[in-house]
Amino acid sequence: MAQTHGEHSSNASSVERNCRLERDIQRILELTAHLEKNGEISPSRLADLRNILQSPFFHAVREVYEHVYSVDDSFDQISPAAAAKATVAAFAAAEGHSHPRIVDLAKTDQGLGFNVMGGREQNSPIYISRIIPGGVADREASLKRGDQLLAVNGVNVERESHEKAVELLKSAQGRVKLVVRYTPKLLDEMEKRFERQRSRIHQQSPEAFMKP
Repeated sequence: MAQTHGEHSSNASSVERNCRLERDIQRILELTAHLEKNGEISPSRLADLRNILQSPFFHAVREVYEHVYSVDDSFDQISPAAAAKATVAAFAAAEGHSHPRIVDLAKTDQGLGFNVMGGREQNSPIYISRIIPGGVADREASLKRGDQLLAVNGVNVERESHEKAVELLKSAQGRVKLVVRYTPKLLDEMEKRFERQRSRIHQQSPEAFMKP
């Protein structure tokens, strides 16, 4: 079956994007070789980084970041960002830190089965604060309390408000693709901070200043 003009253009664009991403990675490899030659970073660390950049794991992480940025038409600008963030994430994962992953959930009439907290107005990332027992997220066991929400169906929510993230989750239909990163310690810190704020507000409430 012959390809339409639109399909041909889309395929050509996809090939061009992949070539640009490969060039970005090649530049990173060349930079590591230059740094090693000049002795600016220990050879063992650079060797670790090169091995990661050439591994299947890195390419899987890169696909996650490409998905996060895929809704943006300005690929010339976001391509280096995807490659750079994937490099940092893959290297961090190799050092024992968490890395982004894609979670695919089938939304039902009861929703997706989890609650979120945080947001730009609270100067905080958006986190999965609760997995509802028996809900979709609980049954599929692919989402965790403490996951930071990075994207909803390709829309980046790293710097979005709580309201915007909730709106995206509520309006999503069918299968919902989330990009998340597991950071439970940060969630614990955020909850402690909110608890301190609630305590201060309670202490400053009118009742606290009423005379007997």
